[in-house]
Amino acid sequence: MKHTLVALLIAGLLPFSAQAEGEKVKRYVVTFPAGEHVTYQGKFAGHFPNGLPVGIGSGLYFTGQQGDNLMFTTVTDRGPNADAPLVGEKEAKIFASPDFAPLMMDIRVSAKAAEAMNPRPLHDAEGKITGLPLPADFIGTTNETALNDALQPLSSNQRGLDTEGIVPDGKGGFWLCDEYGPFLIHVDASGKILQKFGPTPTDNEHSVASGLPNIIKWRQPNRGFEGLTRLPDGTIVMAVQSTLDIDGKTKNKAQFTRLVMFNPETQTSRMVGYPINIDSYKKARNAKIGDIVALDNQRILLIEQGADKDKQVQNRIYLVDFSKASDLTPFDAEGKSPEFDDRAQLEKRGITLAHKQELVDLRKLGWQQEKVEGLALIDKQTLAVINDNDFGLQSKLNAPVKAKDKADDYQATADGKLTREGKAVETTLTIEPLQKPEADTELWLITLAQPLK
Repeated sequence: MKHTLVALLIAGLLPFSAQAEGEKVKRYVVTFPAGEHVTYQGKFAGHFPNGLPVGIGSGLYFTGQQGDNLMFTTVTDRGPNADAPLVGEKEAKIFASPDFAPLMMDIRVSAKAAEAMNPRPLHDAEGKITGLPLPADFIGTTNETALNDALQPLSSNQRGLDTEGIVPDGKGGFWLCDEYGPFLIHVDASGKILQKFGPTPTDNEHSVASGLPNIIKWRQPNRGFEGLTRLPDGTIVMAVQSTLDIDGKTKNKAQFTRLVMFNPETQTSRMVGYPINIDSYKKARNAKIGDIVALDNQRILLIEQGADKDKQVQNRIYLVDFSKASDLTPFDAEGKSPEFDDRAQLEKRGITLAHKQELVDLRKLGWQQEKVEGLALIDKQTLAVINDNDFGLQSKLNAPVKAKDKADDYQATADGKLTREGKAVETTLTIEPLQKPEADTELWLITLAQPLK
């Protein structure tokens, strides 16, 4: 089917949603023919008579052809959540369905439709996991207070995961990555967790997993691993979403974010730096990786995105070659991690970052969603991308004190009311449906002008 579909695209027999610089696009809105949804019975359930849409698209992998269809596997993130007021001085998130378990699904793409099916919730020996944040004294905590939709505190969870990437393990199961730990998770085909790796604790640190470099514990909150891929030689590559914030000092200094390369057989790792487009962002921390996919043992495709200095969102796919990139591990051991270095200092220390080359500007092709969270390689001339619709919900301030107020301009009281700057206000917060197109999960097939070499 992939050759048939590509041929139809090239011949112009299927509609394009956009065309630029030689690339051609076929756009789908993913549907759920079996009617899957997330049960929501909270305070604002009346706003969601059919429950919440399933927020797939946090990762994407092309698993092959099935007859005339293209088949993909995808994963959700931690579940339905929305912006919340502060609790004391701590940031918070509203978890509308606290019992939701992150899950894997398959997507079947024909010439006419993209349909999601076969949900498999992630689980372990104790049962289904949740997406609730980790306790405050563990590596991987976001230091967020989890709230329900009545703004009452929820318990943290040592088993919580915020999954963001998926790739087959070559043995019938999958590798997943997560934004909390950041963690690398090995699951079987049913979604049962077999292994979990995370930043190896030192001194008196507490962690639910180990085996990965300790340095990556400094990921910005909710900016852990945002994508992963498996190289032909079996190496797992995980992309830290944004710049590390070592000791709270480097998120706006670092010239790069890290690609962690892990050998699952020897359980050893190395790290290289992916150079972000630092001059295009107001602050370096605004750069975000979306997903990655392997081309060969030395090259990957990578999505870089985020709002630029003019507050315009950019979503670009790059070809990244790390064959000559330095392993950052020994430089960390010198006592000064490369995140503290500017370009001249990196060069003086002999640190070479990966090489990148822009491949596709998705905005020029008509992409309108804020984020691309899944990237898959169908063949050397055909890519697929997908967004995450955030489970179709958002928080909304009613009667805000100032028109441009956001949820975290307020504080939640013990009885679920809001204050601003310590004073009681009439402002309330509700959970509302997202509107289209943000509420849609879009999957695009992109035919490149030239095959990748």
